[in-house]
Amino acid sequence: MKPGLIKIHQNDNVGVNPETGHKIALRAIGAGESVIKYGFQIGKAVCDIAPGESVHTHNLKTALNLREEYSYRPEKCEIAPIEPITVQAYLRENGEIGIRNDIWIIPTVGCVNGVAKNLGELTGAIALTHPYGCSQLGGDRLTTQKILSGLVRHPNAGGVLVLGLGCENNNIPEFKKILGEVNPERVKFLNCQDHHDEISEGVKLINGLKAYAGGFVRQPVPISKLRVGLKCGGSDGYSGITANPLIGRFSDRLISMGGSAVLTEVPEMFGAETILMNRCSSREVFEKTVRLINNFKDYFTAHGQEIYENPSPGNRAGGITTLEEKSLGCVQKGGTAAVTDVLSCGDAVKKSGLSLLDGPGNDIVAITNLAACGCQLILFSTGRGTPLGSPVPTVKISSNSALYKNKPGWIDFDAGGMLEGENPEDAFFEFVADTVNGKKTKSELSKNAEIAIFKDGVTL
Repeated sequence: MKPGLIKIHQNDNVGVNPETGHKIALRAIGAGESVIKYGFQIGKAVCDIAPGESVHTHNLKTALNLREEYSYRPEKCEIAPIEPITVQAYLRENGEIGIRNDIWIIPTVGCVNGVAKNLGELTGAIALTHPYGCSQLGGDRLTTQKILSGLVRHPNAGGVLVLGLGCENNNIPEFKKILGEVNPERVKFLNCQDHHDEISEGVKLINGLKAYAGGFVRQPVPISKLRVGLKCGGSDGYSGITANPLIGRFSDRLISMGGSAVLTEVPEMFGAETILMNRCSSREVFEKTVRLINNFKDYFTAHGQEIYENPSPGNRAGGITTLEEKSLGCVQKGGTAAVTDVLSCGDAVKKSGLSLLDGPGNDIVAITNLAACGCQLILFSTGRGTPLGSPVPTVKISSNSALYKNKPGWIDFDAGGMLEGENPEDAFFEFVADTVNGKKTKSELSKNAEIAIFKDGVTL
């Protein structure tokens, strides 16, 4: 092996240049031969590749097919239980914990986004604006209602103002049918068309919510009550070597303490899905995972789109060539634990352990889905950097130290030292625990909290 190259797995025929994140052939690779990284195929060579030659888009292409045949080959992936540590959080009346005690404004429809923003500026509440809630049919309207319901019920919100207009498809009475019963002290409703001055009425309601939320104080709770979302965005050639494995180790440790982790970005499981399938805790979970993968492929083809139109330009610039390569790095965020459940978009986390959540890789949609399923915290790895924030604390982990140094206002934790042999696992776990206990993330300090709701169908 060329001095300095990183060989991830003993079976790999490419190494990673630690200075660029790009791949270099470790031996001669013939045209049509599999290129191996992480111990798995990441594509086929389109021509002969000499030892020491760069391996990228000019000589490597995907080997994935539209449809794959899957068999359940369960593997043992037991994680020894350990005593959960105690964190400081807000214990809610239903037994869940919030790691923040914010007031959220959730519009039922995009038409009142301006009102929500004005109320947020006047009161300090967080306005979670979006463009939907009207002119939607069937599945899209239900998805909007389920996502918004998950946010209304989120334990990080000490109080919620649901803000409606009055004439929208997702009007407050219709929304309540999906939302169900809520604590009227914690959740207030304001229909703007019913009030002469919706701003003054909204301020009055939010002040009442603040008084209710003020009755909660942090107290010791086991970390087993924590649900953590796993996300990557703007990945590079280092992501699968540093930040993603680090998140995977955190996920395993949390699960060993009885907690829950949620892995999403279904298109970025393509090419690595069998790893997850073989870790499914039962045949039922395996079959759900197969449907998860195939249904998302059908979604692409139904719109006439190429399934493997991925990686992104930023991914390629960072050294990722094929979707298989991207996916094999992506799924490492899920560690080694068994897959215990598969969730549809808008579902709440039901089981401890590792759950798979339906949804795209798009950063804003994915973090919204993770928040809506009840994750109190998101771990977000990145090799390119992003200021994006979600309604819940979102810890940004850089895959390389140059990014950490260049964007100190974006990045919370640097995993780049792992390229030099460092092991920041304990330090990272402590950092996340501190965040749970109240330390604000960079996106929180910047007041970045965005949501985007998945849309598939017709707009009227």
